[in-house]
Amino acid sequence: MTRTVLITGGGTGIGRAVAAAFADNGDAVVITGRRSKILEHAADQLGPNVQAIVCDNSDPKDLQRLQQSLSTSVDVLVHCAGGNTDFDRPSPTDLETLAASWRANLDSNLLSAVLTTAAFRGALADGGSVITIGSIAADKGAGAYGAAKAAVATWNIDLAAELGPEGITANIVSPGYIANTEFFRDILTDERRDALIESTSTKRAGTPEDIAAAVFFLASSGARQITGQVLAVNGGERTSR
Repeated sequence: MTRTVLITGGGTGIGRAVAAAFADNGDAVVITGRRSKILEHAADQLGPNVQAIVCDNSDPKDLQRLQQSLSTSVDVLVHCAGGNTDFDRPSPTDLETLAASWRANLDSNLLSAVLTTAAFRGALADGGSVITIGSIAADKGAGAYGAAKAAVATWNIDLAAELGPEGITANIVSPGYIANTEFFRDILTDERRDALIESTSTKRAGTPEDIAAAVFFLASSGARQITGQVLAVNGGERTSR
């Protein structure tokens, strides 16, 4: 059965890999993001199953327009929009800049997921899935970005309880170091990159496809009793028991 899959931040990196996984499965995929050229290029490359719609998923007005563009139910909602707006920058010292930094990270990572889920709450199909990309930074700490990702994981607990009676699952996929994404912006030193890889048990960098495979599984029939969870995909950099 063909599913409708809505992926925020679907133009690059993890979001694009997630879109490719569902499109290759024959699902109807809608990708959103703020940059039209990048979105359209991704849709062209990924094939006829993928539709691009420009949307800032933290903006209520943009989300209203997105609602109007999608008249079908949504089987899988994947929140990939986000990122660390302060990556590799010194911490702000003045209060106005500090406030703007925190708001930007919260808007991008937390509010975008909260608002998009609320916007499509009535359109979520029974037995569907909501999957949000978290981060190892939620546990290791990383300023405003880590705090925003920790908030995402806590929000997901309530979301899973709310959606559970309808058979809709809600889970987090929490990556460690993922190579070939815009997140790290190709500015890591060789030493830093080697250290991140060495800290894993697998001794390799993660890939967007690793995360896409985890997302695809959580949306599958085999994962219907998995909800309210954080699935770490970090090569063993940070373990649990």
